[in-house]
Amino acid sequence: MFHYELHQLRSAELGRRAEQDRLLREALRARRTARRSAGGRTAEAEPHTHGPHRRRFTRAA
Repeated sequence: MFHYELHQLRSAELGRRAEQDRLLREALRARRTARRSAGGRTAEAEPHTHGPHRRRFTRAA
């Protein structure tokens, strides 16, 4: 009887975890869709061109 109850508890926990994962994926998908439909030029999407530029090659000694 004890093993059956443990199995039930583990099964319920896995179900809860799967539901949380589904909700997380759904929220991420909705955020991604909203970001794409926003036009692509939001404050977050703009490149940071005002900072120091990273050199493509290392400097010669």
